[in-house]
Amino acid sequence: MDERSLKTTLYEQVARIGQALASPKRLELLELLAQGEKTVDALARQLGIDLRLTSAHLKALREARLVVGRREGKFMVYRLTGADVAVLGVQLRAVAETHLLEFQNAFAQLVASPGQLAPRDRKTLMAQAQRGEVVVIDVRPASEYASAHLPHARSLPLDELRQRLAALPRDREIVAYCRGPFCLMSDEAVAILQAEGFQARKILDGVSEWQAAGLAVAAA
Repeated sequence: MDERSLKTTLYEQVARIGQALASPKRLELLELLAQGEKTVDALARQLGIDLRLTSAHLKALREARLVVGRREGKFMVYRLTGADVAVLGVQLRAVAETHLLEFQNAFAQLVASPGQLAPRDRKTLMAQAQRGEVVVIDVRPASEYASAHLPHARSLPLDELRQRLAALPRDREIVAYCRGPFCLMSDEAVAILQAEGFQARKILDGVSEWQAAGLAVAAA
């Protein structure tokens, strides 16, 4: 193979990744699978689309070697092929935030209450959590927390939050997080906590953002 043909082949292989990601639903699939492995049925429910379309999107991602599936009884279970795939999603979003005005405008609406954001850098927040000065809660489902979570975070799924308020201290700030900047579960958690008189704010990070920053995550 001559040099020109070799370069063309290499660019074609890189383009396979771009082609696989050229769908909003596939990008959302990567974000969901970054939280841990999931069945096709669960992914379809979370995406709000039918099983056939979900399977078609997963096939495109599988052909690009971004996800892998296995059969578990009558279910197909999928996971990312590596943490670098989750980091790729974070990097794509960062480029969009830097260069696309449309993204910036939409994202500004999503985080329209900046007073609810905890103004701390990651290492400072974890140091405070380790010392018990703040309480970091992971409001994702327990299975996602078990797969990976921020260090020193407590698992407090959103659907259990109201029933477990007594377990939270009222003399310290509560900092909630979920799947990343586009996830609204932490907003709901903060609203519940503030309505009950807690000091509560959120961070935009999820596990993928932590990994993209080169920081360690924990697993149950």
